Amino acid sequence: FEGKPGQVAKLPSGHVVRTPLTVAVGLGDLADLDREGLRRAAAAGVRAVSNAVTVALALPVDEADDVQAVGEGALLALYEYDRYRTTEPNGRPSDIVVLCDKARSKPVQKAVERADTIARAVGLARDWVNTPPNDLTPELFADAISAHRSKGRVKVNVLDDKDLAKQGCGGILGVGVGSDHPPRLVSVTYSPRKPKAKIALVGKGITFDSGGLSLKPGAGMMTMKCDMSGAAAVVAATYAIAELGLPIAVTAYASLAENLPSGTATRPGDVLTMRNGKTVEVLNTDAEGRLVLGDALDMAVEAEPDLVVDVATLTGACRVALGTRVAGVLSNDDAMRELMPQVGGRAGEPMWPLPIPEEVTRKVKDSEIADLRQHNPEPYAGTLFAAAFLREFVRDTRWVHLDIAGPAFNEGEPFGYTPKGGTGAAVRTLVRLAQEAAEDNLLRSG
Repeated sequence: FEGKPGQVAKLPSGHVVRTPLTVAVGLGDLADLDREGLRRAAAAGVRAVSNAVTVALALPVDEADDVQAVGEGALLALYEYDRYRTTEPNGRPSDIVVLCDKARSKPVQKAVERADTIARAVGLARDWVNTPPNDLTPELFADAISAHRSKGRVKVNVLDDKDLAKQGCGGILGVGVGSDHPPRLVSVTYSPRKPKAKIALVGKGITFDSGGLSLKPGAGMMTMKCDMSGAAAVVAATYAIAELGLPIAVTAYASLAENLPSGTATRPGDVLTMRNGKTVEVLNTDAEGRLVLGDALDMAVEAEPDLVVDVATLTGACRVALGTRVAGVLSNDDAMRELMPQVGGRAGEPMWPLPIPEEVTRKVKDSEIADLRQHNPEPYAGTLFAAAFLREFVRDTRWVHLDIAGPAFNEGEPFGYTPKGGTGAAVRTLVRLAQEAAEDNLLRSG
């Protein structure tokens, strides 16, 4: 055992301590150790004793944020989706005890509580992403959000297809018109007393994406139950923010639809009228996420938030550019475009800033028959084009777009504290953003 990062050694305790097994986990050079290293080390440790009932974590650190990182890593690593298994689930620890010099101090106890709240929120998002699409249609997803019992005080409102028609939500309705399961738009609102700032979170919720009439190849559909990861993230994060009692007002908008081909489906060449009155020429029905987001963004900015953040598995181009573990960040505000990757980094979620060039914006407006074109005429800059399209729906509100097409669903083997399947991407970043906004007033304009 050399103490390298992630290295694990199991040792019989004998009579040294009152526990049957001691596990040593390598941290590497302490000078290089960061909080993500602590998360991964804790994950390696609890996975090594997955059949134990109780695990005690003896920490080499006692700062609250470090303790929170250890707690997050341990709890997130224990996640398993076994809803559909008929055999007995694998054993896993039911109790995790934190041991450190300041374990009884209020900051450390609060840090442990935060870790538990955030891990449960990530687990909720993972559960929704992993749910098969036949059990998570737009109606069923809306029902699941409404039925969830949050420990924080939130208000849930559901708009059905008739309500959406009255609101003029042509984008959401245009995407969902081909399915027998009509769209929904769900809002989850947390309203603390005397909020320091107001944030709107908007999530793409395509419960299954076949591509519509611009049909995906069969292999491309295999993971498309995950196309609602953005909606899962914004709702789960709002529940966590409410449970933590942060003094930040938050409303999450989950824009839910199923994108299927049929005799009633939207066709390439159709023109849709969005909620803000702009007309959009649809040129590829597999670029549907921006349509459901456009209507939800327009609704979100009406409430005059200090910041709007949308989260979406929006473009395969982002995955090509940044890989499967890094999210793209685009914004109409230079400061926010630089800040969000820093917030994500502190939360343990890598992100990278990307531009929205003026020449790409011009292409969005280059339709011969409508105000906007929905699909990029060029075979490149797909992520930038999609963000430029979304910017048309946020008016002058500060806005950040997180493209989580890469990290939302892990098709490979588990790594660190990340399981195979739904990852709960962006939940921790959104909670961290609210936490830092509460501490630093960083979202107050002017």
